[in-house]
Amino acid sequence: MNRVVLKIDCMVCGMCEAHMNDTVRKVLPDARKLRSSYKKGETEFLYEGDFDRNRLIDAIKETGYVCSDIVIEPYQRKGLFGR
Repeated sequence: MNRVVLKIDCMVCGMCEAHMNDTVRKVLPDARKLRSSYKKGETEFLYEGDFDRNRLIDAIKETGYVCSDIVIEPYQRKGLFGR
């Protein structure tokens, strides 16, 4: 399982967050724990396996936003009390 963080430009409100979440769900229906923050300029989710980055970037561009970076790192599930 990987943690994926998309750096998104042009999000300015809660509706922008909803549009971004809908876009990611359309391209990657298996994305888990999906959330966006216009204040941070990020969309974050968990994903198992690989995905077509260009397809995701193009879908984001079609909705009027810009994906400036994609960071993928292994997800470490934390146990009780953050251990």
